[in-house]
Amino acid sequence: MKQSRREFLKISSLGIGGVTLAAPFFNWANGAIVSDETPGEDFVNRTPTYCEVCFWKCAGWVYKNDKGNIWKIIGNDEDPHCNGRLCPRGTGGLGMYYDEDRLKTPLIRKTIDGKQQFVEASWDEALDVVAKNLNKLKEKYGPECTALFTHGSGGKFFGDLLKAFGSTNITAPSFAQCRGPREVAFLATYGEIIASPERVDIRDTKCLVLIGSHIGENMHNGQVQEMSDAIDKGATIITVDPRFSTAASKSKHWLPIKPSTDIALLLAWIHEVIYNEWYDKKYVDKYCYGLDELKDHVKNFTPEWAYGITTIKPHVIRQTAKEMVNASPAVIIHPGRHVTWYGDDTQRLRAVAILNALLGSWGRRGGFYSPEKKSLPSFPHPEFPKPKKTWRDAHPGKYNLAIEVVSNGICDATIPTPDNDCSFKAWIVNGTNLITTLPDQKNTLEAIQHLEFMVVIDTMPMEITGYADVILPECTYLERYDYCRTDQNREPSIALRMPATEPKYNTKPDWWIVRQLAHKMGLDKFFKWNDIEEVLDWQLKQVGTSLEEMKKIGIKKFPREYDDLYFVEDQDIDFNTNTGKIELYSTDLEAEGFDPMPVYTPHPEPDPGFYRLNYGRHPAHTFSRTANNPNLTDLFDENVLWVNPIVAKEWDLKKGQEIWLENQDGILSTFPIKVRVTERIRHDSVYMVHGFGHDNKKLTRSYGKGASDTELISNVLVDPIMGGTGMRSNFVTFKLENPHKKEVAS
Repeated sequence: MKQSRREFLKISSLGIGGVTLAAPFFNWANGAIVSDETPGEDFVNRTPTYCEVCFWKCAGWVYKNDKGNIWKIIGNDEDPHCNGRLCPRGTGGLGMYYDEDRLKTPLIRKTIDGKQQFVEASWDEALDVVAKNLNKLKEKYGPECTALFTHGSGGKFFGDLLKAFGSTNITAPSFAQCRGPREVAFLATYGEIIASPERVDIRDTKCLVLIGSHIGENMHNGQVQEMSDAIDKGATIITVDPRFSTAASKSKHWLPIKPSTDIALLLAWIHEVIYNEWYDKKYVDKYCYGLDELKDHVKNFTPEWAYGITTIKPHVIRQTAKEMVNASPAVIIHPGRHVTWYGDDTQRLRAVAILNALLGSWGRRGGFYSPEKKSLPSFPHPEFPKPKKTWRDAHPGKYNLAIEVVSNGICDATIPTPDNDCSFKAWIVNGTNLITTLPDQKNTLEAIQHLEFMVVIDTMPMEITGYADVILPECTYLERYDYCRTDQNREPSIALRMPATEPKYNTKPDWWIVRQLAHKMGLDKFFKWNDIEEVLDWQLKQVGTSLEEMKKIGIKKFPREYDDLYFVEDQDIDFNTNTGKIELYSTDLEAEGFDPMPVYTPHPEPDPGFYRLNYGRHPAHTFSRTANNPNLTDLFDENVLWVNPIVAKEWDLKKGQEIWLENQDGILSTFPIKVRVTERIRHDSVYMVHGFGHDNKKLTRSYGKGASDTELISNVLVDPIMGGTGMRSNFVTFKLENPHKKEVAS
């Protein structure tokens, strides 16, 4: 189905918005759905679920009224992820179900009278097109030239399909665009990753250091609750951020650091801890490798040295270092989550890991605990074929320390080059809007133009759907089974998601889509089950429960297999590193030709009249995926641009004024953004919430609301260690008049 040129197509009312709601009328009030038909006396109908709005996956109950219509979602009291309390996104999740802008039926790109357009199709027809094209490309190029981009629970099903097909090129943008540097850094230091939910013992900490981590705005539910409890118990909060964030407002110390200088601050803290002999000597002597080398390395990184770089005064650096020491080992320098900033991010997170080690917080109460998870066995199937090559073959000698497939690496390898014998020819895109997820949109769009086939599976007409050959509408998490949640925590648990109702419109669950595709692609032997209930019941019975029991309780806790939540005093520990120790001096990095200890490198600064573009989260939204949710747009429907009063005065900007942004490469924001004048942002930076500025008119609530930070991120600094995309290296200036307005000829 290769096109001469892959045009962006708008989805007509055939595929979206053209079907009357099958549910009763609902009123959107105060960010909550309130049914006109409130529950009657026999209101007892509830089904278990876990949330799909963010990765935290809080377990909950979906309640329906006595006519069978979904009414509300509440947290499951037994869930260690949420303790019975959902965040605004969790309670607003049923807005995804009732959103009339949803994709409603399969669509196929066809050329009619020389013009490309989407045409409605049956599921059988659409899946036939997908199966035939993937098999055709497999025969021509090999299965390894097909890649899967995925985000969310459905990725497990599509991942199994791709592995059965013969490819392991399965990538979640959350690695290279978000958390990858911290995982690689902590693995190199401790021999273990942080994983999700993060293993931070915030509830018992005495000092929490947030360096670019916006707890309270990213609404990682369990951490927000624990931080609140820690504050109530008198914990010290230190926030390092060029912006006075929500977390900063709860902090004893706010350090408004100059952007891109975080490593300098961390090195100065390390200097103070070592040269004042404040480090945990017993812990470091027993568990750590490379103290002498580190001591020599940071000799000249004094607070005075860091002050000239970070603008944080020396006495503040010393004072905050002493706050950490006084609390140790119950101290956390938080590793963060979205940590892809400046291209040297693995080294920055190495500094974070090292500082935690010096203070003895790894494996200690109030620091980092040892999590456990209850794994479920895979349903029996033949061994997947071994691929002849992987994504690494397209990047020889690069990113050897990456522990997951790098999304931008797949994207780059889709663009043919003379020395690349097999660029990627087909993408399966499941639940991730790559147009706003991957930085450098120009590069992403160029890669898409080189594809011979792309299928997109989503609930909403996100921008990526406009470039698909086939669009498959999946139902929302409230209408389907998925594999059980088995994520880590202090105690292992399993959470069930089951459908609260039948799928609306002509949508299907991912497990059904994959099962049908497997049949059409000749891969039945890998999927020897009839439906997902058979799989779930078999898995659950292997660990002493059943689907029947889980339907009643929603979540089941299990005792820890080992009593090792924290280290025991003087316990002998063999860390999974080359030395068997916590590596302050990294032998892994050294072996790959990188600095074994973090080094500060100056980064480019904005030209006159330009300001560093910072972006972040809002507690009511998860990136761009919730920007059209009718519940959550009632809470926050448009981002604004934070501008310091000094800058506003220079430009004569007023509160609420609409302006356009232009970045350092001359890229203009498609839509204007309103100004917020505030002293809560440094004068050398501006700030906006990520995920807005959608340009698809079928997203009726989010179209044209605010500006897109992604389209302004064209300068991407790739981390040479693991391939992550540093995205905070872009600068913007202001356009007070609409730069897109066509001049009227005189």
